[in-house]
Amino acid sequence: MKNRSELREVIMKVIYQVNILEEANLDYDINELIKELLEVENEFVNTTVEGIIKEKQKLIDYANKYLNDWTMDRLNKVDQAILCLGIYELLYTETPSVVSINEAIELSKRYSDESVTKMINGVLDKIYHEEEK
Repeated sequence: MKNRSELREVIMKVIYQVNILEEANLDYDINELIKELLEVENEFVNTTVEGIIKEKQKLIDYANKYLNDWTMDRLNKVDQAILCLGIYELLYTETPSVVSINEAIELSKRYSDESVTKMINGVLDKIYHEEEK
């Protein structure tokens, strides 16, 4: 059984795949993408992935609002997936904000470079302070 951090990594990878498939205008079955990465069905993964896909444009809009001199489309697909996951957890789940931000930062440390990790931290921190009021 995977812990929540490992499940978030699965979510990030699924969203990454969705981003690539959508950009290439290819069809996909979200349940099949999840099954490829997760042996046992998990409600947290399913609902989070579905929520991120459903709210994708809102998540991009939030990111663009707080990215200084950048836009989401300039970030690579992995960084986009991490940022969408972090924003989604902040705005749409009961996960404590500090946990949502920390988990996104840890993923970013593993998959991105330091400057992007700082950028993701800054965006999530601004959303936390501005949007959660």
